[in-house]
Amino acid sequence: MFKDRGDAAARLAEALARYRGRNPLVLAIPRGAVGMGRVIADALEGELDVVLVRKLRAPGSPEFAVGAIDETGWAYIAAHAAGAGADAKYLEREKQLQLATLRERRREYTPARAPVDPAGRVAIIVDDGLATGATMIAALHAVRAKAPAKLVCAIPVAAHDSLEAVRQYADEVVCLDVPAGFFAVGQFYRDFKQVEDDEVIRLLSMSRPASG
Repeated sequence: MFKDRGDAAARLAEALARYRGRNPLVLAIPRGAVGMGRVIADALEGELDVVLVRKLRAPGSPEFAVGAIDETGWAYIAAHAAGAGADAKYLEREKQLQLATLRERRREYTPARAPVDPAGRVAIIVDDGLATGATMIAALHAVRAKAPAKLVCAIPVAAHDSLEAVRQYADEVVCLDVPAGFFAVGQFYRDFKQVEDDEVIRLLSMSRPASG
């Protein structure tokens, strides 16, 4: 059990300490993980940015992911999507809706600059937990396409099957806890309050390009 996302981030930073001084690029998945990314980037003397992905929501169950999509339009579709009622027509509508949200978030979050290029760098993708793993898979795929020197997935807590599903997309997976009885990420935090867009914007505005 984590006190809050800050506590989880501090523990993850300790587990990632070997990357301190190597100018890692910490890429947080908005919105919940951006504050975590700030803590980890500062602890590792690295740089913070976001990797923008959106889950594709199951029909009638918006909290349940049947896949995820990145800014390029590449989508990961989970094996359970059809069983959840997400047919091809539904998925196409959902993809377009989430792509529009991604474009708007990019305009809001980093209006004055391009995304930081991970090419040739240690890229650490951070989220507050893995439920289905869909958004992390989309994030790892998106960053892998930009040729990082090493691609790391870092999460405090994960469902066992989801953790195994993401391993093939990363060079290294750092996960602090894989508990039995996993139902939702929030059950493993005493404080799991929602993060708003203005907080994401504030945290990213604190980020400065790392030297070296």
